[in-house]
Amino acid sequence: MCGRYTLFTPAADLEARFGADFGGVEPSYNCAPGQELPVIADEAPDRPTRMEWGLTPSWAEESFDLINARAETVREKRSFADAFERRRCLVPADGFYEWVDGGGPDGDDERGGGSGKTPYRVAFGDDRPFAMAGLYERWEPPEPEMTQTGLGAFGGGSGDEGDADGSDGPVETFTIVTTEPNPLVADLHHRMAVILAPDEEQTWLRGDPDDAAALLDPYPADELTAYPVSTRVNSPAVDAPELIEPVGGD
Repeated sequence: MCGRYTLFTPAADLEARFGADFGGVEPSYNCAPGQELPVIADEAPDRPTRMEWGLTPSWAEESFDLINARAETVREKRSFADAFERRRCLVPADGFYEWVDGGGPDGDDERGGGSGKTPYRVAFGDDRPFAMAGLYERWEPPEPEMTQTGLGAFGGGSGDEGDADGSDGPVETFTIVTTEPNPLVADLHHRMAVILAPDEEQTWLRGDPDDAAALLDPYPADELTAYPVSTRVNSPAVDAPELIEPVGGD
């Protein structure tokens, strides 16, 4: 699975790599589900859009928070099929974390859950940025039921507008597609994020669904490295450069 990742490459380098304006994107050493993170969608390829990690289908009556989608069933499963056909995106990263003996702090399924032990960071040896295959959706939270709640309902309140649940309209969410692991990641976990080669990215964004589906294979292991890092990464509240430093065991 992919339950955490990093994106600390300088904005200028990201712009050169993806041809998009990453100004204002802050570095993160612990991107976690529930956070608003930059993704590149076909409708705005020149500037990343911040979306919440944890996809909720447009037809859902409540938040689903699906952080991963299995490549083997992504075209069949109702939660992802429509997004696969129409709303594919690139999720920029420069590494991701996997946990040995426990499946990681966000678990081993699409919703998350579980606990992890030793975290490892998987990345290119030079920490160069790459794109993971993603899907996105726009979800409209259901309208809250109208209730009379005191004098505020008659003009004696604060005068603030908006839904009772604090919603400001549609919520944009995304998920990361996972596949079988390559031999490197297989020692850590039985799933891995789909990493797209640079020449595959436009096909993933704009190509025919059959051509896009052909890209959902494990990235070659000999181009990646994996090393243990501090268990401080287990907490999504911790975000610091020290998280990517190798440790001898934790």
